[in-house]
Amino acid sequence: MRQSWWKILAIALLLYTLIAGLLMDAPRLPILNETIRALHFHVTMWFGMILMLVVSVFYSIKFLRTNKLEYDDMALEFTNAAILFGVLGIVTGMLWAKFTWGDYWSGDPKQNAAAIGLLMYFAYLILRGSLTDPQQRGRIGAVYNIFAFAAFIPLIFVLPRLTDSLHPGNGGNPGFNAYDLDSKLRMVFYPATIGWTLLGAWIATVRVRIRRVERVLEDRMLNS
Repeated sequence: MRQSWWKILAIALLLYTLIAGLLMDAPRLPILNETIRALHFHVTMWFGMILMLVVSVFYSIKFLRTNKLEYDDMALEFTNAAILFGVLGIVTGMLWAKFTWGDYWSGDPKQNAAAIGLLMYFAYLILRGSLTDPQQRGRIGAVYNIFAFAAFIPLIFVLPRLTDSLHPGNGGNPGFNAYDLDSKLRMVFYPATIGWTLLGAWIATVRVRIRRVERVLEDRMLNS
């Protein structure tokens, strides 16, 4: 129970996010109306994704320093979890865009940058899959992961701010915080971000354990 407290916390926070995010009062604004509730899912999933990518880069650096495959496992699976939340974030963002901009995909700079960023990480998975030697795969994957993250952050946070973007917080448009004068959105936003991040960490650690079991079984088969 002591080791599982954060998993229980993740479940509690996500239940709160689902209930409060859909049922609590939200600011009534022209055009946005009820779609402002997408903030609790679309934006918080992407915040969780960024945090998981930070953890992934941390373990990539540790692998390059030690060549221990367990660090490569952590880097890979936290990236996988981040990609999952990135895809979910884009899907929920497309649903929001349909009701506020009139189309699922309007070629907005923020949308395009997010898609390019995810494609960079899909390429990371393809690159790893093309290599057979574990150490080589880990080293090349770690270097790619570090540089991909260094390119990803300005791609989605800096470049859209320099262009004409419909997305809140970019291109001169105010962010959601400008609409939240009574902090009702924040009451769900922060717990949601923590909840999605903990869920991603949960998924990543489970997959890491599976990978380590598979490696042990492979070693036994080779030695038998």
